[in-house]
Amino acid sequence: MQEMLLASPVFKQAAAQYDRAAEFLNLKPDTRERCKWPKRLISVSVPVRMDDGSLQMFFAHRVQHHLSRGPVKGGLRYHPSVDIGEVAALASWMTWKCALAGLPFGGGKGGIACNPQAMSPPELERLTRRFTQEMIPFIGPQIDVMAPDVGTNEQVMAWMVDTYSVHVGSLEPGIVTGKPLGLYGSKARREATGHGVAFLAMLAIEKLGMQVKDATVVLQGFGNVGSYAARNLSMNGAKIIAVGDATGAVYNARGLDTRQLMPYAIEHRGVAGFPGGEAIPAEELLTLECDILIPAALERVITEENASKLRCKVLAEGANGPTTTEADAILEARDDIFVIPDIMCNSGGVIVSYFEWVQALQHMSWTEKEVLQKLESMLAASFREVQTLAKQKNLPQRVAAMALGVQRVAETKELRGLYP
Repeated sequence: MQEMLLASPVFKQAAAQYDRAAEFLNLKPDTRERCKWPKRLISVSVPVRMDDGSLQMFFAHRVQHHLSRGPVKGGLRYHPSVDIGEVAALASWMTWKCALAGLPFGGGKGGIACNPQAMSPPELERLTRRFTQEMIPFIGPQIDVMAPDVGTNEQVMAWMVDTYSVHVGSLEPGIVTGKPLGLYGSKARREATGHGVAFLAMLAIEKLGMQVKDATVVLQGFGNVGSYAARNLSMNGAKIIAVGDATGAVYNARGLDTRQLMPYAIEHRGVAGFPGGEAIPAEELLTLECDILIPAALERVITEENASKLRCKVLAEGANGPTTTEADAILEARDDIFVIPDIMCNSGGVIVSYFEWVQALQHMSWTEKEVLQKLESMLAASFREVQTLAKQKNLPQRVAAMALGVQRVAETKELRGLYP
């Protein structure tokens, strides 16, 4: 039954990664089944009055993978291709990501099938508020804490805070993270994921005996994650030679100026036409020769068709699930690319979301310096743990990272037992 309901390529990919880690850990059959499947699959219809007076129905999903270690934590995306299988896969990855980082969360993910680019701000506000109202029985600071993802932002989180707070009768900033600072958001939350991707990529480069200042970088995706990863790497001397997004791709062998590219991409809603580089075919981006390749867009972009053609030394997975199961096998056989798996590489966002949640619950505030120091300390610890296990057991990076996360969830499940 579960297989039929969650029949999607993305969930099959996530399940295959889990099964491999569970096999390595030799989990008990009962524990293995309990850890694999989501606790709750929630689907709701969201009626919205559009600006022209018509009524449009949107369909939304929220998957709460595990609450054994604490409330579920995960983003909310607005995208036309959202389906429950994809959302379940992303919730699963978030579970292992939180456990790997040592956070007191389970994994959650949500999405509404819509095109936010085609909707006005008032329509997006009505959509967000109605969705939040539909979800109220299933969310709360100790149950499910959402955050921005593809197609959502700080303003969407602010509308969610207000809707939930009106329902409970008092301001409840802990209901979401990724909020504006004026609603008790955390400093450094916006750049946290990209900062973490860059930080881990630099650790990997140094582990390979190279200098960051000599490294060349290619990014696929220049939204929140890609742009801040590029900025951080540039500040540390790396050369960003190519960037692509849904609008196109630009290349400059001497390096793209990210200080100009970031505002250009915001103003023009993409990198296409940036005067500081030349246009190249988007399909060539992933196979350019570089030291660091960062896929920071959507899932399943590194496939069995292009995995053998990658010419990078470090693959830093800024996106969730960018590498298919078939591509993983090819990369493992090659053994010449250092893979920083997504559940570690892009965990900076959920780590700083945890900091924001803690600050909201305790009515306190940390400085940006404090937040980034704590973030880098936790990322470095995860990096060391994964490297140690991978070396000891001769495991690929992804399997080592997954095994650490899965083991921690399995231990919690067994300690708590099964009720009734």
